[in-house]
This record gives sequence, C-alpha cells and structure tokens, in this order.
Amino acid sequence: MAALESLLFNQVWRLRLAFFSGAPLTPTLCASEVEKSLKFSQFGSDNGHMVVYFHGAPGAPEECSIFDLEGKNHGLTFICLDRFSVDSTINGEAYYKLLAAEISRIASGKQVDVVGFSIGAFIALQTSRYMANGVGSLHLVSAAAPLESGNYLEAMAGKQVFMLAKTAPALFILLSYWQGLLAWLFPNAVFRLLFASAAGEDKVLAADSEFRTVITKVLKACFVGQIRGYARDIGLYVRPLKTALAEVSVNTHIWHGAEDNWSPPLMAEYLKSAIPGCSSTTIFNGLSHYSCLYQAAPEICNLLGKA
Repeated sequence: MAALESLLFNQVWRLRLAFFSGAPLTPTLCASEVEKSLKFSQFGSDNGHMVVYFHGAPGAPEECSIFDLEGKNHGLTFICLDRFSVDSTINGEAYYKLLAAEISRIASGKQVDVVGFSIGAFIALQTSRYMANGVGSLHLVSAAAPLESGNYLEAMAGKQVFMLAKTAPALFILLSYWQGLLAWLFPNAVFRLLFASAAGEDKVLAADSEFRTVITKVLKACFVGQIRGYARDIGLYVRPLKTALAEVSVNTHIWHGAEDNWSPPLMAEYLKSAIPGCSSTTIFNGLSHYSCLYQAAPEICNLLGKA
C-alpha cells in the first residue's frame, strides 16, 4: 500500500507541475521561516478589538469578508490567517502551536476572540489549546465534530471525501489536485459540485449571484496552489481527536443550522456535551451550513461588540 501511495503521489505531483505553471519546486521552509512569511487578511475596523477567524476547508481568507461590515459597525478587527500556505511538512500539534504563536504575535500578546467555521472550527479548537488565557471566547459555526464521536458520515454531504482521506490518503490527494485543475479551468463548475446537495436556506444562497461570486473566489483560492495545506486540514480532521476536546475550557458558543447536511446537527449536540467551556448553543431552524454562517455573523459581532 505504501508503494502504491508513493507512486500515486509522484504522479499527482507531476500533474500539478504540468497544469500549474511548470515552475520549479519551492524549497521547503523551516518552521521559523514559515512563521515569518505567514500572511493574513484583515476585515472590519482598522483599530478595533481583535477577532481571529478560522475559515473552512475548502476555504480561504476571503471567506472572512462576511464579517467586514458588521466588524466596522461594532469596532471589531477581524484577522484571518492564510493557514493553507504553511509548509505542509508542519503537521499535527506542531501546526496548532505555530498558528497559536502567530496569533499571539499579531495580537501583540493581547487576548483575542476566535470564530471558527466548519472544519475551521475544529482547527480553532485545537489551536486554542495552546493559547492559555489568550482567548476570551470561542464561537463555533457549523462546526464539524470528531467523526469517531457518532454515526455522522451517512448524513454528511462530504462523506466520500472524508472516507477517502481516512482510508486512502494518496487517492484523496489525487482527487484534490483534480479539483484544483477544475477550479483553475472552470471555477463555476467547482461551485456547482459543492452546492449540488445544498439543503435548507443554502439552496437560496446558492442561487444568489453575489454569494456565488464570493464563494467561487474562495474555492479557487483554496484549490489553486494551496492543495497541500487544504489536504493537511482534512487529514487532521479525520484522525481520532475527541479526547482533545476535554482540554477546551474557554467560554465557547455553538451556532448551528437545523438543516445542516455537511455538519449534521447531532455534531452540535456532541460538541455541547464534550467541551467543558461550552456556555451556549444556538440552533437556527431552516438554515444549513453557509446560511448559518451568514445568520450567525451579525449576532456574533453584536455579542463581541458589547463585551
């Protein structure tokens, strides 16, 4: 199996080089170099209270633009790390520690609030474990719970992707590079594939031209040139991880759509019971994955603006 994965990886890497500019390989960066070069996007107020946003997977920093207007209205500065650009050899706990250190550096050691969406909520949970008293509150939106904590896969729109990432990582990488090629040549097609199974109010969002433009841009930013970073987040998510949740003592708020078919509502119930610091759970009737994010965004800003 290892030989097959190695062969597939080599073939996929050659495809990537052929389809994406043919440039020579970039030298691997050490951890200190990655920290110095890790970029972030900023939205909302120029000099407000800092809130760190963890985008989804697939996702990109542009996703955080949904908080721009409300951030300005409530005096909040939203920061979103370009975490997929972190060298893919930095993985697991070292990855979470690097993100935590980078947030502390950007915030000059001051306390921040954190918002995580979908798979990004999982990364936010893991990163917050290394931020001691650096997080004031944690907001999990459409959050993905540990797969091993329940029988969720059959109800998840991303079932095939997660199963492939768990059982055949090399084939998952191959699929991801195919998505990258599709995003490069036909970005609208990737959007249609992603929202083919949209449920609840996500169906309405998928028909909105402004939403399509924003998310298509996000998908292209994710799949063109950032595949290894995206694959790292998915690979970390499909590992057993539920025991780590007991370490999350920060004040945590859960926001979830009752019709979510990417992160089924049972995931919100599990997270509520497994996170010691969970203080509130809000379930939006009729909303699904992205529609929950759009509904929760102004409410989260309202809460943080009053803090």
